[in-house]
Amino acid sequence: MKFDQPLVKAVLLRRYKRFLADVELADGTSMTLHCPNTGAMTGCSDPGSPVWFSVSKNPARKYPGTLEVVQTPRGLVGINTARANRLVAERLESRDWPGLTQHISVRAEVSCQTLRPETHAVRFDFCLEGRDQRTWLEVKSVTLCAAGGIGAFPDAVSVRALRHLDALRACVQAGDRAVLFFCVQHSGVVSVTSADAVDPVYGRSLRQAREEGVEIFAGRCDFSPSGIELTTPLPVLLD
Repeated sequence: MKFDQPLVKAVLLRRYKRFLADVELADGTSMTLHCPNTGAMTGCSDPGSPVWFSVSKNPARKYPGTLEVVQTPRGLVGINTARANRLVAERLESRDWPGLTQHISVRAEVSCQTLRPETHAVRFDFCLEGRDQRTWLEVKSVTLCAAGGIGAFPDAVSVRALRHLDALRACVQAGDRAVLFFCVQHSGVVSVTSADAVDPVYGRSLRQAREEGVEIFAGRCDFSPSGIELTTPLPVLLD
């Protein structure tokens, strides 16, 4: 995934109100950016951190700058969660990610009404149509990195993530394939697990989903001045 134009470097002053971040530019002036991340951003929102942001060409935007990448002691972190879907989409379109190569078509943002009565209709990030099977795929962006390069999800309690897990399980029960894909936007992560200390309910549900047939993938991104690319499959450790 290529950036539309080179990112601008700055220094993070503070992240606040969830969707805002103040930065200091090279000339010493400050600027308020849109922060496209609803999570806690644990470990990647420390004041003084070097950051990079994109600038929109849309003159109507209140905050033309968007925070994209943060330098942390453990590596570069892509905090724009909207990028995760595009990164995974590129791999799905090229059909070159291990375990996700047999589909004929890829559709994004597809609603799925599962057969379980208590499960409401859920919109999944992708629906992959194959000759003999349909695959529902949900993407989650991982930015939390613990000691030893262990990436963990979520970084805050997430009711929405739980709802997606329940829907993926229902898809398996209905005869479809269901995949949860952890897109790791952190250069220092070498494996992925559930953040049980943050959201133990999610951790239990994730393990249950795997036992019921939901497949779990993880992949790490590489960063360059021109863009981000999903490149490296990672192990998911839940035992």
